[in-house]
This record gives sequence, C-alpha cells and structure tokens, in this order.
Amino acid sequence: MLSFYYKIWVDCIQRAKRQSSNKENWQTITMIFMTLSMSANIVLIMTILEKHVFHTYVYKINFSFLPTRINNLLTYLFLFILPCVIMNYLFIFRNGRYKKLLPKYRYHNGKLFLTYFLISMLLPIVLLWVGIIFLK
Repeated sequence: MLSFYYKIWVDCIQRAKRQSSNKENWQTITMIFMTLSMSANIVLIMTILEKHVFHTYVYKINFSFLPTRINNLLTYLFLFILPCVIMNYLFIFRNGRYKKLLPKYRYHNGKLFLTYFLISMLLPIVLLWVGIIFLK
C-alpha cells in the first residue's frame, strides 16, 4: 500500500516539476494538492464509519468556547488536514526522501495523480447525490 502512495506522490511531483510555472514552488503545490485529496478521503471514510458502523461521532474535537464556524474550521484542520501534512512531510519531504523515490517509480504523465485527485474530490459528491436520489 505504501508503494502506491509513493507512486502517486512521484507522479504528482514529476507533473509539478515539469510545469514551468511551478519551478520555484512545486513542493508547496504538491503538498497542498495531495493533502486536500488525502483529507477528503479521510473525511469520507470517517463519515461512513461514524454513520454506518459506530452510529455515533467518534472522531471529533469540540472547542465549546469558540463560535460554531471557527470550531468547525479548527476541527477540520486538526483532525483531517494536520495528520495528512505531517504524514506527507515525514514520508516524502523529510531528509529529501523524494529524491530517492523519483528514480525508483515510473512517471505516468501525471495521469495517476490526476485520477487519484479527481476520485478523491468527486467520490464524496457522487455518493451524496446517490444517497439523496436513491435513499429518500
């Protein structure tokens, strides 16, 4: 499973590095896109688990002293964004690990990353629509 994670990352890095507009900030751009897609996957998995397996919210933080919107934003940042950023940093960027991964994995012209990103972003929306249409 970790090799698939690395393949997606290598495809993402190679795609970003090959675009002339990303020469200086490709690390930030790849981190943002991979973190967004990974956090969307975690949100989807946790929603399904909480709704259909646990029947209660088990993965939450409540900052009761804050307004609801700020509470929701901080909860999303701490529970979904921050773990992905830390994991991506440790597995990809720490000690220049990506330099060892680039020659090890094949570049798929960005198609592998793009497929992963689009599925991660669109699958929750599609499942929501299916649920609304068929589970009324």
